[in-house]
Amino acid sequence: MPRLALYALVVCALAVAAAVVSFVQGSFLGVIWVLLAGLSSNMAWYYLRRAKAEKQAAAQG
Repeated sequence: MPRLALYALVVCALAVAAAVVSFVQGSFLGVIWVLLAGLSSNMAWYYLRRAKAEKQAAAQG
């Protein structure tokens, strides 16, 4: 797993935890944490797909 994808997944998990805590405390600041979790999960998917495409390209040529 690429290092950047791993970091993005860690940020996503921490953002989800922060959103849960924020909503439990009654703060609507959790919306920002949810948006950050979505962004970081998209980054993780991007880096995973890019690594997979690079691996396939190296295997073919």
